[in-house]
Amino acid sequence: MGLLAACTGDPAQGPTSTATPTPTPSGPWTPPAEPMAFPKGFVWGSATSAFQVEGSTAVDGRGPSIWDTFAQAPGNIDDGSTGDPAADHYRLWESDLELMVSLGLTSYRFSVAWPRIVPTGSGATNQRGIDFYRRLVDGLVDRGIRPAITLYHWDLPQPLQDAGGWTNRETASRFAEYAAVMFEALGDVDATWLTINEPKTTAYVGYAGTEHAPGAGDADQGAAAVHHQLLAHGLAVQAFRDSGAVGDIGIALNLQPIYPVGQAQKPAARADSSENRLFLDPVLLGTYPDDAIGDRSGQLHADPATFTALVKDGDLEIISAPCDVLAVQYYGVGAVNDSGSWVQLYPTSPAGWQQVHAEGLYDLLTRLKRDYPGAPPLLITENGIPDVRAGAIDDDDRVVFLREHLQQAARAIGEGVDLRGYYAWSLLDNFEWARGMTQRWGIVHVDFDTQERTPKASADWYSGVITANAVAP
Repeated sequence: MGLLAACTGDPAQGPTSTATPTPTPSGPWTPPAEPMAFPKGFVWGSATSAFQVEGSTAVDGRGPSIWDTFAQAPGNIDDGSTGDPAADHYRLWESDLELMVSLGLTSYRFSVAWPRIVPTGSGATNQRGIDFYRRLVDGLVDRGIRPAITLYHWDLPQPLQDAGGWTNRETASRFAEYAAVMFEALGDVDATWLTINEPKTTAYVGYAGTEHAPGAGDADQGAAAVHHQLLAHGLAVQAFRDSGAVGDIGIALNLQPIYPVGQAQKPAARADSSENRLFLDPVLLGTYPDDAIGDRSGQLHADPATFTALVKDGDLEIISAPCDVLAVQYYGVGAVNDSGSWVQLYPTSPAGWQQVHAEGLYDLLTRLKRDYPGAPPLLITENGIPDVRAGAIDDDDRVVFLREHLQQAARAIGEGVDLRGYYAWSLLDNFEWARGMTQRWGIVHVDFDTQERTPKASADWYSGVITANAVAP
């Protein structure tokens, strides 16, 4: 296992790699009549994130995060809700673990709230926060459920944002320090560690855009956030190796096939670079693509020279430090037409940005095998859909979504893709970022007035898949 650690370009010269052809959608595919089995030992999990489920945002020494600040500003969240109480997981974690046992999960992916551990982002640590995650991890292990621990799922301590956040190179160093604290605290537990969750979303939606915290709305800030998050990832991998912690480590990237419509190969290739290769290439190859940033259609519309100046000697060696796993988060596909505009090619879910095309997961997984032969084993750490009928327990649409995507995962495994596990997003209905409590992604329904949990039809169906280690037609 391991990544291609060597820098194949000169970091001082900035991005130097060449675009690869953009795929066309795979043709029609019919699942076999028999169940599609997964390899022995395949990991079956579900996932949450701290800010979305924990609540208790001002107890036991937790400091404020950028999402606390963002959610408190009028107009940022659809229903005016905040991250407290969310799904109240901070208080209800023990009963939630029993719920996981009842579903048969073999792993649980959660995130650590950085402000619970280092309330101001640097300096003194908060033992009460560490103790909470120790109890959670021990509770999982006692129940035979393997922890998958994400260190950063978007809740940057507010004092670090006040100093520039992910536009400030020093934030990467503060992240490495925080990561080292967690490796010391929990490194005796056999766990999968994920450094940064979806650096693209933080950079593009929170810094280049305004819909997520911190809502900067500046493309150059977005580009800086790309590099500094990836640098933070590499520094955390180094800290993991230095700590002697057991388990494995990687990064969670949200990826999507970009399909050309008509004669749109060139703009689609640029869009693929900004959506996928700007993150894959530095982590897996030690280079940045040269066509991801600029003023042309499909690119991140930031200044390439400003971005290049951020990349210091040795940065790409750090970013491409060998990992043990690559976590893939798949929600759908993108498409670009002849004029370079984004277009809808497939039906969308109630989350309007999500073009649902299960075969795109097969295209993505096989592309990773083809284009990045030195990549480590893969995990799918997020895949899901919001309720089509809000609050419904009989969520048949989600069952169809999960079945079709798991069939494509099994299909890819059958063609040699080294996929080791799957985590449904999400375990619980929760705080859905700018949508607040209005959009439900859980396989378990949460009554936000009483905090009562009720497994949906999708949870029962998924439990059956886990028991069989196979997905039926």
